[in-house]
Amino acid sequence: MAAALSVIRSGPLMSIQDRGRYGYRSYGVSRSGPVDRDSHVIANALVGNDATAAAIEFALVGGSIRVDEDVLIAVTGGDCKVEIDEKPVLPWQSHILRAGQTLTIGLLQGAVWGYLAVSGGIANAPVLGSRSTHVRTGLGGLNGKALAAGDILPLARSRTPLEPLILTQPYVRRPGPVDVVPGPQDDYFDTEAWKLFLTQPFQTTASRDRMGMVLSGPRLQAFKGHDIVSDATVTGSIQVPGSGKPIVLTADGQTTGGYPKIATVASSDLARLAQMPNGSTFTFRAISADAAEEALIYAQERLEAIIAGRRRPDDKGSRD
Repeated sequence: MAAALSVIRSGPLMSIQDRGRYGYRSYGVSRSGPVDRDSHVIANALVGNDATAAAIEFALVGGSIRVDEDVLIAVTGGDCKVEIDEKPVLPWQSHILRAGQTLTIGLLQGAVWGYLAVSGGIANAPVLGSRSTHVRTGLGGLNGKALAAGDILPLARSRTPLEPLILTQPYVRRPGPVDVVPGPQDDYFDTEAWKLFLTQPFQTTASRDRMGMVLSGPRLQAFKGHDIVSDATVTGSIQVPGSGKPIVLTADGQTTGGYPKIATVASSDLARLAQMPNGSTFTFRAISADAAEEALIYAQERLEAIIAGRRRPDDKGSRD
């Protein structure tokens, strides 16, 4: 009989997410997958899973779970209180969760999206090649819905020993402006609008979910109008509706839209923006598509180095 995970108390927007659903945007199917890919990958690496394994994503508070067989668990995304049977353990490293014990995950500090990986991974049935949940369309996950108390999730068998791991290099998000690539409708905005966009501060707001996040700040006026013939969007597109408040599309963002898109958040910076708590202030910086590609390559190399540097807590030696 397969191992199972029971949800005792669910956190907000708690769902199953693997790497995402690729190859279906032309059919109107969003990518889904984790809002913060790096945190998802690190959580899986700490419990011995492939980077593509399905884990649990939650917003702000993680809730509590139990398992019926011994497993490794890891919580990432931000700093938070993590307890096993009321005994504190640390996030950003893995721990053995024994059968029948209760794992409780508290409020995230300095982040919005958290991740719980379990050795073996969540083994719900794939839909269109992915186990990820898209709640708005009821696709994937556990019956296409957010997780709730009483849900029972199947677990795959782990292929590695239950040996806890820690990171030798901490995962730290860089400070500074959020990089964007102008377009595709950058010509809908005049010099004054672009000056506001690139020099004035914006703030994250509570109007956010897995689909996107509404920003507050200077009102951006599109002199060509705020309605366009609906065209393709991508994850990171910054739409500007008639309100003038930018909307940044994230993991479950729609595949087409009828608002002009002033720019696209660089892939290497999208999770950093999405993880900024409500009320955070930041600025945008315009870069070229080539620079954005270089930044993504660097970010991937950095992630790989962090994962390669994990070790057992009792292993004091360095890794080459």
